[in-house]
Amino acid sequence: MIPFAELDKGSELTVLDNLTGKQVPQGVPLTLGMGETVVVTQALGDTLTLDIGGRLVRIETEDLAKLGVASPGKTDNPTGSSLEDQIWDVLKQSYDPEIPVNIVELGLIYDLRISTLIDGRTHVRVDMTLTAPGCGMGPIMAHDIKTKIEALREVDQADIQMVFDPPWDASRMTEEARLCALCPFAVPRSLRQNAPLHTCLKPLPK
Repeated sequence: MIPFAELDKGSELTVLDNLTGKQVPQGVPLTLGMGETVVVTQALGDTLTLDIGGRLVRIETEDLAKLGVASPGKTDNPTGSSLEDQIWDVLKQSYDPEIPVNIVELGLIYDLRISTLIDGRTHVRVDMTLTAPGCGMGPIMAHDIKTKIEALREVDQADIQMVFDPPWDASRMTEEARLCALCPFAVPRSLRQNAPLHTCLKPLPK
């Protein structure tokens, strides 16, 4: 099995068993047949984005083994970190399938609220948006985030609300995210390790 952390943009993989991914940005299912060769365009968080004949397809963690790729290990939250910090850490592990930037740095998270329900359960609400309102990946990303937040020990229920007012624009991205998304000289993932979000082979322009 290939370690997830060793995958780089341009890595070629062979489909070992039939699997179904979600086409980007439409969000519709696309089946990959055993023996097909696919090319990695993005390996971030715990999902892959692949190029199959010019079509982009997102592959979830549970299907990585069908590509001969080992699932990435879970990142443990530091002991004593607050629930809010844990949720932000979860959100920072979720990436746009087309842009190599996490959804927090991308500016897609509008609000995060933690509340206690009348029955004592802990409820989390996240208001998020999309870079384009018609993106078919929205429900898929929302479900993924909901599942990860509800996996936290202190959370009983999470709701992810899609909001489009105000509409998203590039000004909501952090400066580092804008550089990372646009820079053609990004260091390969395998060389990046714990480097900052934006790590270049060339100096940044003044």
